[in-house]
Amino acid sequence: MEGGQPRAAAPSYLGWSIFNTLCCCLPLGIAAIVCSCRAQNANTMGETATAEEASRTAKTLNIIGLVCGIILIIIVIAIKASG
Repeated sequence: MEGGQPRAAAPSYLGWSIFNTLCCCLPLGIAAIVCSCRAQNANTMGETATAEEASRTAKTLNIIGLVCGIILIIIVIAIKASG
């Protein structure tokens, strides 16, 4: 604690990770869920640095998974429309 104020817990992005697993990109979604759970556990244990690192990784995996899912959906729609 710096200045007497407690630091906010790092976000876990678990909901976003579950959405990505079900709707966008299964492999990246599962990896994001693992990182999200790691961030939640680190927050619970008070390990701020570990929680922030896992949170950052989960966010990155979720962004990549979402982009891959959107690209895949666009490709599928284009193939269906042209065929």
